[in-house]
Amino acid sequence: MKALRLTSFGGPEAFELCDLPRPVPQAGQVLVRVHATSINPLDYQVRRGDYPDLVPLPAITGHDVSGVVEEVGPGVTAFSPGDEVWYTPQIFDGPGSYAEYHVAAQGIVGKKPPSLSHLEAASLTLVGGTAWEALVVRAALRVGESILVHGGAGGVGHVAIQLARAIGARVFTTVRQANFEFARSLGADVLIDYEKQDYVDAVLRETGGRGVDVVFDTIGGDTLSRSPDALAQLGRVVSIVDIARPQNLVQAWGKNASYHFVFTRQNRGKLDELSALIERGQLRPHVGAVYSLADIPLAHARLESPNNGVRGKIAIEVGPSGS
Repeated sequence: MKALRLTSFGGPEAFELCDLPRPVPQAGQVLVRVHATSINPLDYQVRRGDYPDLVPLPAITGHDVSGVVEEVGPGVTAFSPGDEVWYTPQIFDGPGSYAEYHVAAQGIVGKKPPSLSHLEAASLTLVGGTAWEALVVRAALRVGESILVHGGAGGVGHVAIQLARAIGARVFTTVRQANFEFARSLGADVLIDYEKQDYVDAVLRETGGRGVDVVFDTIGGDTLSRSPDALAQLGRVVSIVDIARPQNLVQAWGKNASYHFVFTRQNRGKLDELSALIERGQLRPHVGAVYSLADIPLAHARLESPNNGVRGKIAIEVGPSGS
């Protein structure tokens, strides 16, 4: 099989396209012909060496799969050859999705929503699972509450806006003005141009000084450290970003705030919940660009570039067709 293998930590040039033996499913596993994957910030963080102790080299990386079951191992009852499936491979536990075939435990695999193409499905598994865990499991966002989604035009952010809207929350988001219409089409109620506006001032102005019930941080840095200033009493901050520096939590203490840090876990349940939203027309991933398996280095370079012009996700066509 063709695979893109990471041979050293560094820039996009650290990948090499090679031929490797096709994996064989063991007990409780399925072998999937990968039709599509996608690019996430986690992918370039792994590639540049942010987690060297967790990624033995050489390694096949990648964290999204949409494809078709080719073969099942002993004891597999949930799937049969020919089933269209989607999932996030176990993070830091075995080969990833930058290859034509992938083996996974049946418990993390879900049936692909019929209304999504493989490119769309592969653009949603990791970011969708992350947004679900952040908003539903950790923040316990409820109907009638308000939420600020930082980076609403990005991979996780554009899903979080739709999920918050489906829950029945009032959605604030920070995006560049060029992405206002995109964010509004996703269901955002209040748009904040982070290049021209102070998001804390904008939130307090729109809420009459109360603040929002939940802040969802997809950026880190000042975005995380200033989030308590935009919170209402008993508010919740949920972040999916590594804490790069110590945080001053005096403001959070004064708000009786709670903090949650999410490193998403893989399971079929979240995928099934997302599928239900998709089939009800309440959630749709946006594919902003498409590359081939061989061109993943170019996709990495683009996603890492500031103001890269990508709305939603960069998808990768791996198999015979990503459609």
